[in-house]
Amino acid sequence: MMISHALPALPPDPLLEQAGDALELALEADERWWGGAAEDGLAMPFGVRPFARDLGSPVGHGSGDAAPSNQSSPVLLSNRGRVIWSERPFAFAFEDGLLRLSGRDISVSRAGGSLREAFLSASRRFFPPSGRTPARELFSGPQYNTWIEHPYTPTQEAVLRFVRDLLDAGMPPGVVFIDDLWAYDYGTWRFDRSRFPDPAAMIRQLHEWGCSVMLWVVPFVSPDSAAFRELEGRGLLIRDRAGDTAIRRWWNGLSALLDLTAPAAVKWMTDQLDTLREETGVDGFKFDAGDVRDYRADDRTAGRAEPVDLCEAWARVGLRYPFNEFRACWRMGGRPLGQRLQDKPPLWGPAGIGSLVPEMLAQGLIGHPFVCPDMIGGGEIEAMTEQGATDQEFFVRYAQIAALSPMMQFSVLPFRVLDDVHLAAVNEALAVRASLLPLILDLVDDAATTGEPVVRPMAYHASGLDEVTDQFFLGPDLIVAPVTAKGATERSVAVPAGRWRGDGGTVVEGPARVTVACDLARIPRFERLAGT
Repeated sequence: MMISHALPALPPDPLLEQAGDALELALEADERWWGGAAEDGLAMPFGVRPFARDLGSPVGHGSGDAAPSNQSSPVLLSNRGRVIWSERPFAFAFEDGLLRLSGRDISVSRAGGSLREAFLSASRRFFPPSGRTPARELFSGPQYNTWIEHPYTPTQEAVLRFVRDLLDAGMPPGVVFIDDLWAYDYGTWRFDRSRFPDPAAMIRQLHEWGCSVMLWVVPFVSPDSAAFRELEGRGLLIRDRAGDTAIRRWWNGLSALLDLTAPAAVKWMTDQLDTLREETGVDGFKFDAGDVRDYRADDRTAGRAEPVDLCEAWARVGLRYPFNEFRACWRMGGRPLGQRLQDKPPLWGPAGIGSLVPEMLAQGLIGHPFVCPDMIGGGEIEAMTEQGATDQEFFVRYAQIAALSPMMQFSVLPFRVLDDVHLAAVNEALAVRASLLPLILDLVDDAATTGEPVVRPMAYHASGLDEVTDQFFLGPDLIVAPVTAKGATERSVAVPAGRWRGDGGTVVEGPARVTVACDLARIPRFERLAGT
């Protein structure tokens, strides 16, 4: 199953309907909206229930209650072809049939009459595709992250054993992420030689095994370190409103923050990373943190910046490195950046597995097609540590979603926590991915030139399915309906107009709702038959 790389037909020239700093729109009949913040995916589409969000200020901003963020962008898209955009963050609220907007220079335009036309118009005008993708290896094989197996404790020996065990168990080579605490300190981006005595030799070995290697980094600097003293002396750290070097609490303690509005600070950071690549052979970096919550509106920086701008500045650093991953990002749609969902707990329901598909759909519609649904089985370290025995069914169903996402990332060793039946189901998910990898890679390439999401809402290609958010289009011609309910042996699938062949061979004439069996190893899916 291949797709054309021809650009989709241009939507009609957009018609400006309103512009200003405070706007009020009447919702049209059955009008639904998407966009804003990826973490609001479960609330999308907007327009039926009351919902409000301030894109410039996360809930609890400036306090210890603010949660880490995901991707967000100042764009809203309607299934009636309407597009809302601003260059700056804005607040919006849906209530009583109205959409209220407040911010700066907000525009409301119309481009056609569908969600797809709205997206294509917004993409081409406001976040055009770059023509590039992140490194191919991030899609062509699994990713393996040391985080859950070795949290805060990676060593050279442990990393090599982690990867060797995966390969010996029959897992394919992939991209290895060495997570937190491989370095001496935050901001001192050199391997801790007491734990990594010969990092270049380790990376050569991983390369010989067919694996690329990425290292975890953050825009923080540990106080009282040599790096801190250098950067503070050069004026390259953010200062608070009193003019003192800002020290902020984050999940690993207290740190200073690089002022990435200063070109010299960006150069200092990239010099550290480039030296690592030259001296050790590492391929790229996992750019963690950079959350909007970590910055304040009255911070003093070299260049004029609001908190969202500092989040965006961190993402811009990653453009230099094809092997990259981000979890927090402001704007930057259309750029060749890998975007991961927020760390997920190992939970059934909307707090866990039920959020994966809706949030990936939201990521795509704000301009990020190169997405990853976090670590298989969950990546939220406290919840993963406290769960005790692994819920094997949950692990399998999570792996099935990841298998048909642009990227899939393991951290828990499957063969350590699964019995033979559940391990076989994960291997079957890997086999399904392998069979569809040409399509996935084709869609990744297509996204680089058209901007279109790889994982698409049902409403993107089919009218009347706006509220169907637990299944998705993988490209225009394949429907994926993963299982997210504990103990499920069947599930309902919405099939649009046309003729569709299920993965079991059954042909369905749509539009229809069909119930399909979903034993442990099955990922329900339907392929559009030619000519329909």
